Amino acid sequence: MIKKVIMQNLICTSCASKIEKALTELPYIHSASFNFANQTMIIDATDDYTDNAIHDIRKIVNSIEHGVVVYPYEKRHLIVHKGFIKSNWLIFVGLAIFFLGRFLETNLDMVRTNPFYWVGYLLIAHKIIIKTFNGLKRKDVFNENMLMVIATMAAMFIEKPYEAMLVIIFYSLGEHLQHRAVHQSKQEISSLIDLHVEYANVLDENDNWVVKDPLSIQKNDRILVKNGERIPVDGIIVKGSTSLNTSALTGESKPLTVREGNFVLSGNINVENVIEMRAAKEYSESTIAKIIDLIENATNKKSRTENFITRFAKFYTPIVTILALFMFAIPSYLDPANMEEYIFRAATFLVISCPCALVLSIPLSYYAGIGSSAKHGILFKGSNFLDMMHEIDVIGIDKTGTLTHGNFVVDGYTNLETLHLAASLEQYSNHPIAQSVVRAYDKPLDSFDSVEEMPGYGLKAIQGDDTILVGSRKLLERDKIRVKDKRDTAGSNVFVAKNGEYIGRIVIKDQIKDSAKDVIRHLLKKYRIVMLTGDNKDTASEVAYEVGGIEFRHSLLPEDKIHEFENIKSRGPKMYVGDGINDAPLLKSADIGVAMGNGSELAIDVADVIIMDDDIQTLDKAFTISARTRRIVYQNIVLSLGIKFLFLVLASFGLATMLMAIFADVGITLIAVFNALRLIYGRKAKQL
Repeated sequence: MIKKVIMQNLICTSCASKIEKALTELPYIHSASFNFANQTMIIDATDDYTDNAIHDIRKIVNSIEHGVVVYPYEKRHLIVHKGFIKSNWLIFVGLAIFFLGRFLETNLDMVRTNPFYWVGYLLIAHKIIIKTFNGLKRKDVFNENMLMVIATMAAMFIEKPYEAMLVIIFYSLGEHLQHRAVHQSKQEISSLIDLHVEYANVLDENDNWVVKDPLSIQKNDRILVKNGERIPVDGIIVKGSTSLNTSALTGESKPLTVREGNFVLSGNINVENVIEMRAAKEYSESTIAKIIDLIENATNKKSRTENFITRFAKFYTPIVTILALFMFAIPSYLDPANMEEYIFRAATFLVISCPCALVLSIPLSYYAGIGSSAKHGILFKGSNFLDMMHEIDVIGIDKTGTLTHGNFVVDGYTNLETLHLAASLEQYSNHPIAQSVVRAYDKPLDSFDSVEEMPGYGLKAIQGDDTILVGSRKLLERDKIRVKDKRDTAGSNVFVAKNGEYIGRIVIKDQIKDSAKDVIRHLLKKYRIVMLTGDNKDTASEVAYEVGGIEFRHSLLPEDKIHEFENIKSRGPKMYVGDGINDAPLLKSADIGVAMGNGSELAIDVADVIIMDDDIQTLDKAFTISARTRRIVYQNIVLSLGIKFLFLVLASFGLATMLMAIFADVGITLIAVFNALRLIYGRKAKQL
């Protein structure tokens, strides 16, 4: 089973790796993986994992890294964090003692190594000293904290307390700012997609409205949703009508009008009248819970860049440690008199080399990209899909519900018997085309002894001695029924036969979405687009021409679509865009499956990317966000490695101070983190 544990303030990459390894040594944990973006350890545990396991986990974390707040994921909203002053009061006491020593030195002519400096130093550096001591217990000698202690203690011994104090103070302040930046970034990103429901008004067994935790809602519970409240679970309105703000799910600002009998999704906000609804699902099964889980865990599916940085850090750290050792050992052997100087050079070199800027900012960049996408109604199931989207070469696209509205209307039929038989049989199907036929016939419908639905073909029914077929031309031809209408007309053609004799056909038309033409023409400048549809050649040709003259494949069964899509040649990954209803197999088999879902459960389950507002124009925004995310990721890689390489060269020749090393470590990390946040707050992000 999968368990999640929050590890707030864990930003040390080597520490996270050591914690992961230590956790797997517990008998009830198979594996552990830390997600820096949301500060969560994902644990694959056995059935022996209990609530008491958090104590063992906390003990392991505290032995490796000081100051990490560990608590179960389920209690993330209950934790109150200490303020800066309360958690760092010893540092302020140390500063006061240090300045007292400075006063005594100036006014009483005390020596520079007076005890006040040492007491102040030990208090200011106590956190780093504790981390160093914990590292020594684990035989982890070559780490940033050990080097800081060696360097600053050396400064104290050679009577340079001011430099030692400045290094410790700036390093501690930088660490705090780094923690705050990462934490605040996560909070800001999460606020963009805040879908959490705090409470629900539920009718109890005594017919009283009581406030309950949404997690306690049961299926068929009666729920009251007032003006300004968020719908807690998916359900059906049983009383009243209102307007819903769906922007949190779809990014669409236009209110959605709903009334009795309408199915409504959790997460939408009631902006008008009070309504009563019946819960169709429990909270854990509702759309809002699935979407929250998707967003919070999207960065667990890492991009190739993230995986590369993780592997790079594992090799990079040992290499620079060995280089630092040589940097100290060889010159010290040749020039023992300046051994102290070479110790400083090696320590400075290692502090600079810490890969935190990369390992923190790269996942945070993808997390920001995913958060920005969710704000616009685009849900990525993993940062790998956000990254891969920038490499797409070919887009396969469905017609119905994707390029067209899917609001079918009967445009004509052979005779009344054709419409009567088709409507009677189509009432047993949920397909939009079937429902349009039923709506077109306002008289009583027949019932049948048995009905069989054949995906991609149509319906077959038995009524006494009669056998009735309603569906595609292929359905009738399969039963060797001669169709008198030799050519399909533009639109969807539904054919009807009874007892092996052709009766007639119904022509159904759909309307192309207003945004489809502009979006497809824009995408055609960069991508090859191929429409795959089950409609006849005339219909497919008409739609393909109207949206910009794209390629098309027509008269395809679901299995034919997969075959045709696989045969499309491409120089990179291929994307398929469908409505998430009939295209599930192809959405799953494509490199990236994009569902135009309106939050439908099937779309969330099968696709890699979900366009919540059902608007093809949003797909263009997804490409834009993907490109901007990739660009900022590369900027952070070049910035971090470039600056570090420069300072490493300076440190090798003794030209870099410890303060410069701290800037190259903590300072560059902060710059990279703020650069990642441009995905949310940058000028281009606001123009989407």
